[in-house]
Amino acid sequence: MRKALIFGLWALLLTMIFTMGCRSTLSKQGRNTVELGYKAHEDMRGVDVLARCRAHLKDALALKNKLVQQGQPFLTTLTIYNDVFVHIDAAMSQASLLSQVHPSEKIRKDAEVCEQEVSSFVTDLSLDRGVYEALKRGEGERLAPDAQRMFDHTLRDFRRAGVDKDEDTRNRIKNLKAELVTVGQEFGQNIRTDRYTIELDSKDQLAGLPMDYIESHKPNQQGKIEISTDYPDYIPFMQYAENDELRKQLRYKYLNRGHKNGPVLKSMMEKRHELATLLGYASYADYVVEDKMIKKASAIHGFIEKISALAKKGADKEYQALLSFKKKRDKNAQAIFGHESSYLEQAFKKSQFQFDAQSVRPYFPYERVRDGLLNVTGSLYGLRYEQVSNALSWDKSVDVYDVYDNSGKLGRIYLDMHPRDGKYKHAAQFTIVSGLNHRQYPEGALVCNFPNPKEGPALMEHDQVVTMFHEFGHLLHHLFAGKQNYISFSGTATEWDFVEAPSQFQEEWAWAPEVLAMFAHHYQTNEPIPAELVKKMRAADEFGKALSARQQMFYAALSVDYFGEHQSLFDPLSRLKSLQAKYSYFPYEEGTRFDYSFGHLDGYSAMYYTYMWSLVIAKALLEPFKSSGMMNLEQSGRFKDLVLAPGGSKDAAELVKDFLGHPFKFDAFERWLTTDGLAITSR
Repeated sequence: MRKALIFGLWALLLTMIFTMGCRSTLSKQGRNTVELGYKAHEDMRGVDVLARCRAHLKDALALKNKLVQQGQPFLTTLTIYNDVFVHIDAAMSQASLLSQVHPSEKIRKDAEVCEQEVSSFVTDLSLDRGVYEALKRGEGERLAPDAQRMFDHTLRDFRRAGVDKDEDTRNRIKNLKAELVTVGQEFGQNIRTDRYTIELDSKDQLAGLPMDYIESHKPNQQGKIEISTDYPDYIPFMQYAENDELRKQLRYKYLNRGHKNGPVLKSMMEKRHELATLLGYASYADYVVEDKMIKKASAIHGFIEKISALAKKGADKEYQALLSFKKKRDKNAQAIFGHESSYLEQAFKKSQFQFDAQSVRPYFPYERVRDGLLNVTGSLYGLRYEQVSNALSWDKSVDVYDVYDNSGKLGRIYLDMHPRDGKYKHAAQFTIVSGLNHRQYPEGALVCNFPNPKEGPALMEHDQVVTMFHEFGHLLHHLFAGKQNYISFSGTATEWDFVEAPSQFQEEWAWAPEVLAMFAHHYQTNEPIPAELVKKMRAADEFGKALSARQQMFYAALSVDYFGEHQSLFDPLSRLKSLQAKYSYFPYEEGTRFDYSFGHLDGYSAMYYTYMWSLVIAKALLEPFKSSGMMNLEQSGRFKDLVLAPGGSKDAAELVKDFLGHPFKFDAFERWLTTDGLAITSR
């Protein structure tokens, strides 16, 4: 997932915030190498986040005032406009990151104030008719292709922001956008700070869980063992804990995180709907997807129905297999509930495929996975990672690397990988600085919540390994596309419903036996993971894909419906229940409010469909590697140059066509989704 905000002219910031020829080398270095023409790296301690933010806004304002000057060449005007957003990008990107990760509550609050002030500035800019008219003077100018694209997108975004509306309407739009920033911050903060626990009376209640998990959960002073709703606790417990009642308790608390978000979510929905109607759209969903690949909200519904229909046969079969398996333990069972779905699926896979997910955990200690990821991507794309020992970051646990290829330095990455109080709870890539050719290096951060080596061997679930590869795919995209002339095309600045495709593509390297053999070694014996075990793991993973697709379509439908056309009497809980009954195979659990902690309702709004839409494209992009091998350097080089490096300088459909030689098709995804997972025993 990438982290971003969407408001008005945010199309220019949309993809900035959130979410080889030789083997890579990992070395430590204590210098800040800056090539001629490139500015020094950022101080990311955050103590001056608000002052720095306001300095950027001051510079942006001075540049904005130069935009309306008469008589200057239009390319100068366009360059000044680009420079305005260089400052906006730095201010908003860094504040958005620090508001989610900084250990200091004061600094997190300062960063939120910065987000509000930047949002206000951008809103004013997007509704400034003087700036709009200055830019319109470029109509009919002969421009280079990237400048022409920049110009066309800029005028489009001004119109979408409401610059052509009357003064009263523009003032209301401005107020709504300011209110929505505050509402979004409150929504995320309520999720981020809600951490619940259940208490176990004895070690016996941890039966079924891995030994390292048990050892890392010692009784407290009262003799109780606490299990929290944080991912490193929650996910293994739901998969392996034999105690059904305890899983039910933890699941209930997990689904009630963000319990204060009822009125916040209602306000978000109402304000976005009003904003969309003021701008001339039937719904916020219609507004927000107009400039995406899918174009119309109605097309989202069509896509959801298509995926659901494709998945139904397989999902029916998978569900019946799980229910039959449950009936062996409980002959009166009539349904499967959310609190037992992961546990039953793991137990079924152990029985059906002779695969126990716990059996692979010893091969994935966190530090080895991290270093393996760097080595694999280094080999694949010709990268070298040098650890920076004196980098200034927000927490001492953050690992920082400068990244190089054969042509020189590409940029800098920050890895913030373990849970902390007050920290973002999920996994995402955040921009720190968007790269510009000969001006500034791209800098980005991964923010995750993986087991901490300081608390034991830090063995990861394979799903977490896949997540790490996925998020790193966003980071690579950010780095490789960091040599644009215009900041609105830098990094992952593609259409929103394409941006997950390169990361879903990168997940495949966490499955390939030849890749896993490079780093997945047993934390005690150092033996590489057996190829046969990887085959069983992949075969087991195929089971449940149709059920998962249907569950994802429940989330996608929830996302688009919450921001679709609706009457003032629209009842979110009623809609949640009806959509869950329609798409999901697991019934609603009374007394829970999943939507209150569904963070994508803020950042992604109506666009949760993008994960599956992008997966369709990712499956197509993987086809050339099926015959050539996952470590084929010719194909990875083409992918880097044709798909990643252009950033947003071309339409996503064109990037895919450049790589594949033809427009992307549904075929590869359909073959994957409709292949019978139960019939697969090996690969």
